[in-house]
Amino acid sequence: MPYYDTIKALHIIFIVTWFAGLFYIVRLFIYHAEANLEASPKREILVEQYQLMTKRLWFIITWPSAIITLVLAVMLLSTPAGMVWLKQPWMHVKLLFVVLLYIYHGLSHILYRQVQSNHLKYTSNQLRFWNEAPTLILFSVVFLVVLKSAVNWIFGVVGIMGLMILLMVGIKTYKKMRTKNSTQV
Repeated sequence: MPYYDTIKALHIIFIVTWFAGLFYIVRLFIYHAEANLEASPKREILVEQYQLMTKRLWFIITWPSAIITLVLAVMLLSTPAGMVWLKQPWMHVKLLFVVLLYIYHGLSHILYRQVQSNHLKYTSNQLRFWNEAPTLILFSVVFLVVLKSAVNWIFGVVGIMGLMILLMVGIKTYKKMRTKNSTQV
């Protein structure tokens, strides 16, 4: 297929921009949730700003990147090499993760609408956990693509999950120590 490498490069670029949008949009949701805890007029100013930022990010970067990624993926899978990959077990697992990522994107759209109506139903801590899902999908897909194994990717994902758990425990411990020290002073 002519332009195969160009399509593949564009596919990777739009995957990166899509993930950037997914990572940052949830960060904006967190900021929005925290802004609603502020006193007036700061609350109104921040909420309005975060609504504008989420709208621009969601419709100028994240949604277009998700759509272009899908179109380019279909183009790649329709090539002779893509037909061979579709017969590989690792590709079936990868496509399952891709479907999970699009479901995550759709559920994030629900959160986006809640932010736009200023009726976000989740706390900033709950949203921080939500923000970890695409990280796990990203690690899983990268290990699958690089190792081309439907089994070996598990070790990489389990390792990153262990690291994430250690980081969360460390952060919570540090937060408790900091709070304890500030009340003693």
